[in-house]
Amino acid sequence: MKKSLLTLLLTSPLALHAADWPQYRGASGDGVSAEALKWNAAGLKAVWKTPSGGGFSSYSVAAGRAFTLALREKDGAPQEFLTVQDALSGKELWAAALSVVKFDGGGDDGTADNKGGDGPRSTPLVSGNSVFVLSSQLALRAFDVTTGRPQWTVDLKANHEGQSLKWQNAASPLLEGGLLFVGGGGPGQSLLAVEPATGKIAWKAFDEKITHATPVAATIHGQRQVIFFLQSGLLSVEPKTGKELWRYTFPYKVSTAASPVVSGDIVYCSAGYGVGAGAVRIAKGGTGLTATEIYRMPGNQPLANHWSTPVVKDGYMYGMFQFKEYGKGPVKCVNIATGEVKWTKEGFGPGHVVLMGGEVVALSDAGEVVRFAAEPAAYKELSRQKVLEGKCWTTPAVSGGRLFVRSTKEAACLE
Repeated sequence: MKKSLLTLLLTSPLALHAADWPQYRGASGDGVSAEALKWNAAGLKAVWKTPSGGGFSSYSVAAGRAFTLALREKDGAPQEFLTVQDALSGKELWAAALSVVKFDGGGDDGTADNKGGDGPRSTPLVSGNSVFVLSSQLALRAFDVTTGRPQWTVDLKANHEGQSLKWQNAASPLLEGGLLFVGGGGPGQSLLAVEPATGKIAWKAFDEKITHATPVAATIHGQRQVIFFLQSGLLSVEPKTGKELWRYTFPYKVSTAASPVVSGDIVYCSAGYGVGAGAVRIAKGGTGLTATEIYRMPGNQPLANHWSTPVVKDGYMYGMFQFKEYGKGPVKCVNIATGEVKWTKEGFGPGHVVLMGGEVVALSDAGEVVRFAAEPAAYKELSRQKVLEGKCWTTPAVSGGRLFVRSTKEAACLE
């Protein structure tokens, strides 16, 4: 694609809207891109590459800018920063320090050449002229996209009795129905809906304990809902009111970090540390929605998802189904209705995947971009290319015909 045309696509208001990747796992929060990229046989080209700073925050891309969180030194102390780069050039436009942070060594994968590299895990969200971040210390903050001027703060620890998790917050805010959804408050206010323009609390409810998993929005039986993955299990709420719609009790141990996956009336969830996976079918009756378990598979095999959330196409999930299999763990194709593993391919580690049409694009933990067909019959690899050094536990972003990726050492824009 010629540069002039690409610039037009990224700066045209209509095209920009179509190309935005404004929050964690894309516009719909499900890891699906509406773009159909054309892949060159010679491989991806780095449009720009920069040092990334520490952390596992992914990119959000909107308004011609790329947003992420990074660990930097300031005043002699490690601090969490929101960083904003020009999407075309990679030039940093502004950065905002969020707070002094101390992580718990969660970035240590146990290998001699890849220890450390810890840092922020949450991903920014962009809407209108604001970018929103839920910090490691559970402060939801809004900044002006262009200037970086602070707009408002909702501090869940200071003002809503919130408590930090081990490895700090990893969940990203979710935008649904004109409200921001976050978790992390105390009794009676563990889940909150926040008005983006003002920071005003639209509702707060529940006595739940949060996990590291980002909530998802979905429509099931005509009911729009936000589904949280909590220490008690899955909890679905009505977005405008916070009314409970249904629950699924599911075990918790150490950390839950992958988001729920929705396919029709089925909702799948999974965690590592021996917890395993389960799925429910949602039914609609006279008293509302109910969740009935259709399978439960405990243990780290065959379906544990550590922090890698699968994507789903035509009733089949594709993703990193593994637990602490750094550098070697597989991608799998799984029937979401039955939990049956259709095929397994080793050599990915706990990275992340996105779906584009009939193709899955995976970023392995070793920094390879791998394309394979979203087909249940067999694994069919389309391309593989090393693009980054460092540990890649982040989700690729797709915007304007480009991939935005990062590791604990580098960040890059590829086309």
